[in-house]
Amino acid sequence: MRASGKALVLARRVLEIESAAVSALVGRIDDVFLHALDIVLACRGRVVVSGIGKSGHIARKIASTMASTGTPAFFVHPAEAMHGDLGMITRDDVLIALSYSGETEELLRIVPVVRRQGARLIVITGNPRSSLAREADALLDASVAEEACPLGLAPTASTTAALAFGDALAVALLDARGFGPEDFARSHPGGKLGLRLLTHVADVMRTGDALPLVAPTATLSAVIVEISRKGMGLALVVDDGRNLLGVFTDGDLRRLIDRVSDLRSITVDSVMSRTPRSIGAQALAVEGVALMEKHRINQLPVVDADNRVVGALNMHDLFAAGVV
Repeated sequence: MRASGKALVLARRVLEIESAAVSALVGRIDDVFLHALDIVLACRGRVVVSGIGKSGHIARKIASTMASTGTPAFFVHPAEAMHGDLGMITRDDVLIALSYSGETEELLRIVPVVRRQGARLIVITGNPRSSLAREADALLDASVAEEACPLGLAPTASTTAALAFGDALAVALLDARGFGPEDFARSHPGGKLGLRLLTHVADVMRTGDALPLVAPTATLSAVIVEISRKGMGLALVVDDGRNLLGVFTDGDLRRLIDRVSDLRSITVDSVMSRTPRSIGAQALAVEGVALMEKHRINQLPVVDADNRVVGALNMHDLFAAGVV
């Protein structure tokens, strides 16, 4: 059996229905939504997100997104909560309960216990008149006009809407807390993302004897030897105090050979670039990558606030460190 053109029509219709369901939520971002935010911002404990079935999967994702964006949160399965996991919820917590019908038995059995403890309740439901909705401190209406499932049975548009509401909450909370890139990096130390957000120039730059340093009076012969010996493709021209005066690259050398037949009597200060790009040691390594890509160079001097050389950055080292 092979798919037919009808499948394409149906698939497009699914996206249209789910897109419309999310768009309809925009008009529901109002004072009630702000009240829900205030409840979470005032929370002295953690956000506990709960749901069962497909709503449970969405609840797990909302808890994960909140936890990684500055709002401590975790998922509790309502059935497991009835058999001991309610001990994970305290009076200082906020419970976010997801149920499209608002009549999920497992949630309705734990909500009274949670409320007696003193925890606040935010409900995301498609039925604002439901039993669960009546218990809410803040009710977020995630109702949809129709499901994308042609049978009208499988939760599709409704789960998309609930997830979108959860993302809206998480992002609004992120902004309210002033959560920035460095905070995000601390929550994501592993993998490529962690490397890009946590690696500073100081972590990957070359220092000490690995630096290709030359005096302004050095002959080009001596400069070429230093460039070859240090393998960075450039020499940093510095004075006795290590103040950066300029740079001379292997590209500069190739261009000079085309113009000058005898290089032996030339000193580097007469042919160096006197206004090189540079970067600070505490900048993120990805900032160095962006600077090199913008100006089409492969190396950067690293200087302190007084323009003294403290290191050198090379694109190959950034590749090796996994930053690029």
